[in-house]
Amino acid sequence: MKVSHRGGTIIDAGGTAAPAVIASLRWRCRRGMKELDVLLERFAQQVLPRASQAECRVFAELLALPDPLLAGYLLGGEPPAEPHLAQAVGQIRALCRLADGSAVF
Repeated sequence: MKVSHRGGTIIDAGGTAAPAVIASLRWRCRRGMKELDVLLERFAQQVLPRASQAECRVFAELLALPDPLLAGYLLGGEPPAEPHLAQAVGQIRALCRLADGSAVF
């Protein structure tokens, strides 16, 4: 796999995030709350392998939020003020609702 360096993120020739970037994001999905772990890890496993560089950046921004705020967005239904984060939260919630009867939704 050929990799190039654009905009500070290593991506493969097809424009998706490189395996090292995906592994780092998946590791950051491990939080202090089991509910967040389930939601974030499921999303990371199913979506990140085909995610674009921009999608990975948004997911990384979401993962940088403190647990209580992130839990409010993902579990409490409060949308983030930032449209790109609100879209990502909606995608995570939608995927988990569809995925084999999540214990969270």
